Amino acid sequence: MSPFTTTICASFLAFGIAPQEDVARESVDLIELNHFYDEHGRLVFDQVIFYDWSAGDSRYHVRAWRLVKNPSQLPQRDWAGGGYSAMWQDGEQIRNIRSKSIRETWTQHDPELVEREYLPKEKRKELRAVSASKPKKAVVVAAAPAEPVRSEGPIQTAAVANAR
Repeated sequence: MSPFTTTICASFLAFGIAPQEDVARESVDLIELNHFYDEHGRLVFDQVIFYDWSAGDSRYHVRAWRLVKNPSQLPQRDWAGGGYSAMWQDGEQIRNIRSKSIRETWTQHDPELVEREYLPKEKRKELRAVSASKPKKAVVVAAAPAEPVRSEGPIQTAAVANAR
């Protein structure tokens, strides 16, 4: 490995920049993309509603819902794995919810609010919480490069980064 490559790698580790796998992955029985319109036919909001099938009640129960704030949150066809998935940043964690079934609706009522009559919000099985792990401060031990490394910007050798 060249001295420059070693320095870059050491810098990334020193600053805690490393890939993290903090994705909360879950599956539900149905994903609904709902477009809610007011009485004048104007779009009020789009939401994604996640359902689980209740065999005892012979109907779907809302598990969770999220407003669509960005088109990237819309459920996508998963050609490789089959079914559909929705992925988005939910607070400090990334969620990936999968389902074999999807439906898209255009309504003048909020299906999630109607569902509360059948299953109160307090009794819902919410999406699980995954605590996002914070990158730990890395202690980098690297041999000094064989030749001096010149840096025009914030990239420094591991020895300089550790000295701070």
